[in-house]
Amino acid sequence: MIRSLYTRVVLTFIISVTAGTVIAYFVATWAYKDQLNENLKFPLLYFAQDVARVYEALPSAEADAYVSGMQLLNSYHIRMFDENGQYQSFGTLNGRTAAAVSKEQIHRVLNGEIVHVNPTGISTTLLGLRLTTETGTKAIFVEPRAFPSTSFVVKWLLNFSSLSLITGSLIIVIAAVFLVRPIKKLTIATRHIADGDFNVKINIKQKGELGTLARSFEEMMYDLQQLEHMRREFVANVSHEVQSPLTSISGYALALKQVDISAADRSRYLDIIIAEANRMSKMSAGLLKLSLLESPSQQLRLVTLSLDEQIRRVIVAIQPQWSARNIRFELNLKAIRVTADHDQLNQVWTNIIGNSIKFSMDGGVITVSMKQDIKSVIVRISDKGIGISHEDQKRIFERFFKADRSHSRKYSGSGMGLAIAKQIVSLHQGDIRVESEPGQGTAFIITLPITTTPEN
Repeated sequence: MIRSLYTRVVLTFIISVTAGTVIAYFVATWAYKDQLNENLKFPLLYFAQDVARVYEALPSAEADAYVSGMQLLNSYHIRMFDENGQYQSFGTLNGRTAAAVSKEQIHRVLNGEIVHVNPTGISTTLLGLRLTTETGTKAIFVEPRAFPSTSFVVKWLLNFSSLSLITGSLIIVIAAVFLVRPIKKLTIATRHIADGDFNVKINIKQKGELGTLARSFEEMMYDLQQLEHMRREFVANVSHEVQSPLTSISGYALALKQVDISAADRSRYLDIIIAEANRMSKMSAGLLKLSLLESPSQQLRLVTLSLDEQIRRVIVAIQPQWSARNIRFELNLKAIRVTADHDQLNQVWTNIIGNSIKFSMDGGVITVSMKQDIKSVIVRISDKGIGISHEDQKRIFERFFKADRSHSRKYSGSGMGLAIAKQIVSLHQGDIRVESEPGQGTAFIITLPITTTPEN
């Protein structure tokens, strides 16, 4: 099996051109068979008639001498048969064998018939004509030494076909190099990607299908590069987030083994171990939750619910978080009903409002408002907290990403809440985005369709 695309292209062209030339030759020959036969027959007939007139006008000896000196004998061979089958010939065949002449053909010619021998149906190879001389009636048979018209046409066709094939092959060989070069570049780039190297420059400037393929490949390579970066960062973040509580648990567990530890310290160490264990448990639950949400088999359990009432219930449920810090809420909620998964959507409000509480100043205000258009409802949750930098706003919905690492100890959390919220909103065919200025606060804008279409 030929695996090289370059070889396939070249061989396909050569085979196509050769087959096309052969087919075209036979089709053209068949289509113009009658015209070719007429064009080749008439020169023989005219030459034979000229010789007959020579013998009719001159004595046999002079006629023989005249015919023997004719220049056309370079192209024709003449045989004159008498009634007994004896003949005299003029001209040479240059090594060729003379066409066979039967007694029946001689007899037909002597009776005044013009005989054409046309074995291929295309060219007359032998022509017989009655000839009257002073010595009696004879049958003159003329055959071409080479068929002038046919020879030229065939030779021209063969030369033309050969040159066309050679020239076309050279052109396709050169063109195929340029055709295959981008594919070779893509092949090399694929090998680099398979080895983990995403910094490959393809530099394919062609247009059309190959250009589109190259651009799609570059986009895929960029996406893979980003995915690989996210994967490495994810592994690093998981390792960091897991290592921190494990270190605390291990350290305080070793401290508990000391015999001279006080009861107060022992209780404090146990509280820290329990808190760190709960933190790891929440992290594990968050990862599992996000994995389930990203699963293609995840199905929403859609119900019709009052969105404003759901948000109020979430705020009441987390009252201990905001009342202890004297944070208050300003609500501008309209009575709007939507079709959604109640539990999943509840998680969205819990995560986003919880974030707003966490990053708000003591005594701050969190504003929750809603507005509705024809097809969707827009929920805006804003605070006057520490805000998020413009650079971090691009990544806050990534798992384990924390907008401000310097506050990571003060503001505990796994960095999974917003990733989960975004995935739930996406499952509802909605959108979530952030608006923030460092030091001035943050607003999350969630857009949800009023009626969610279940995905199959």
